[in-house]
Amino acid sequence: MPDRDEPGTIGRRVQQLRVERGLTQRQLAEPAYTPAYISTLESGRVRPSDEALRHLAERLGVAFEELTTGRPAHLVTGLRLRLTEAQRTLAVGEAEAAAEQYAALLGEAQTHGIVEVQAAALLGLGECGLDTGELDAGRAYFERAERVLADAPLPARVPALRGRAVSHYLAGELRYAVYLLESTLDELNRGGLHDPDALLLLYASVIGPYMDMGAHARAAQAAEFALALAPQSGDPALVARMHRSVARTLLAEGRLAEADVSLAKAAELYRQLQIRTELANCHWMRGYVYAQNGELERAESEMREALTMLSAKRTSLYSSQVAVELADVLRRRGRSEEAAELLRQVLSDFSPERGALHSAAAHRLLGIIAEDARDTEAAEEHYVRALSLLERAGAAGDLADLCRLLGDLLRRTGRVEAALDAYRTGLGHRTAPGTTTLGPAPAQPPL
Repeated sequence: MPDRDEPGTIGRRVQQLRVERGLTQRQLAEPAYTPAYISTLESGRVRPSDEALRHLAERLGVAFEELTTGRPAHLVTGLRLRLTEAQRTLAVGEAEAAAEQYAALLGEAQTHGIVEVQAAALLGLGECGLDTGELDAGRAYFERAERVLADAPLPARVPALRGRAVSHYLAGELRYAVYLLESTLDELNRGGLHDPDALLLLYASVIGPYMDMGAHARAAQAAEFALALAPQSGDPALVARMHRSVARTLLAEGRLAEADVSLAKAAELYRQLQIRTELANCHWMRGYVYAQNGELERAESEMREALTMLSAKRTSLYSSQVAVELADVLRRRGRSEEAAELLRQVLSDFSPERGALHSAAAHRLLGIIAEDARDTEAAEEHYVRALSLLERAGAAGDLADLCRLLGDLLRRTGRVEAALDAYRTGLGHRTAPGTTTLGPAPAQPPL
């Protein structure tokens, strides 16, 4: 329920409605109150109780909410209905159409001061920005949502905090994304604010950054907590997202069959919810499972399905990630030129400040393709570009692998000292992943 107006404003509203209906103060007051009380209320000298306001609303023939806020009850109901429609539009992948719906809702909610709809519309606009790859705009909406919800309890602010963290993650700012997610988890758990949906959302979201930083132990622990929290969550979309994130840790541990089961569960939930983007990501992850298992034909089929679904919805950051994985499958199937063309398209979609991780992955794979073609000069150029992008992002695990590739190339071309430097750099990034790359782990939930 929105905050009610000040006593003076409510008093003037009661007086106006009473006069419009031709009632005296006595007629409005009886049988529960006195004319003197109505006079004091209309002059704004008393703060009426809910009981008194409900009595007055009934006598005046208006809704309780309209009397306390000045807004017709049907206005808020209509906005909430339209909000649900916008959420569904976004859920099926129509991010641009959803953004138009959310923007209209935001304007009306601001005009009437309806805080909860303002916050929900800003969150929706932020999610649209993530889907379309407009990360700066999306982040700005999440920050505005945080300001609107500044006085709300921390669990209510978690979706905005998580959205801001994901925008930094997708921009390649891994450390800051992890800092935001971990500090929020720590505050929730240390403060005893054990909201299952909020915790599940944060643990599922931190798995990706952990994996990209090489912090596999923390990723596995976050997945364990997420799985334990899932039965307590009332949000199937969160449970589906959790299953997809947990699959990444299972893949890292080589538990391919379990990862496939987890992804199948997520896919079924997304089919039920018609969340097209997330369903596409499930196809991508299933394709990754098949690729790791050497089933390249099935992997290509799943990844092409994911790419078709994502490209149709202009989710550029997600589709580029799938495109890199598909290019790797194509290279392994002997279609290196087709793979290289796909990777060049990925690189044309991004600037160095946007999509750094995906650009680095594309350069790495182009370097491997160049090495296969015995073009060592081009291979070295791609590896060095990827190294620069990954160093800025702080992706420790990927950096270590890239340093190995670069070191092997330098060694084969007779530059032994340079190769040793590359290997040392890689070893530095692989030292105790999850401990040296991050600070102390956040407090744990009481599971």
